[in-house]
Amino acid sequence: MAKAQAAPRRDRGREEGIRNVRLKLVALAALCLLPGLGAAQMAWQGESWVPLAAYPLLSLISLLLYWQDKQQARAQAWRTPEKVLHASELCGGWPGALLAQQLFRHKTRKVSFQLTFWGIVALHQLFWVDHLLLGGRWLGAIF
Repeated sequence: MAKAQAAPRRDRGREEGIRNVRLKLVALAALCLLPGLGAAQMAWQGESWVPLAAYPLLSLISLLLYWQDKQQARAQAWRTPEKVLHASELCGGWPGALLAQQLFRHKTRKVSFQLTFWGIVALHQLFWVDHLLLGGRWLGAIF
């Protein structure tokens, strides 16, 4: 009786691309809905065009920062500090950071990093819920 050959093991260090692409694109679109609508409304009403320009620009910057950090990690060179990555997310680059995390499979397993990242995303969502649905009354009362 011949021994059955075991299936080859996957190399855990190998990049495999984005898993569940459709689901993740739907989630990204859903997360970008409130900021996109809020930024568009602010620009349309003449309040400020800055958020409408800042989200795409800072998302591109965040994506490039993640790419650079991933390259530096592979080369075992000086890395981009996490506070720089988080600052770019906080300023509005979190959509690009989320995309970069999936594209480059970078910073997805470090729990403390992910907690801070998702806190930043929640902060942006909270701001736009307040701005769009409550007219800024809730956060305006706090600040």
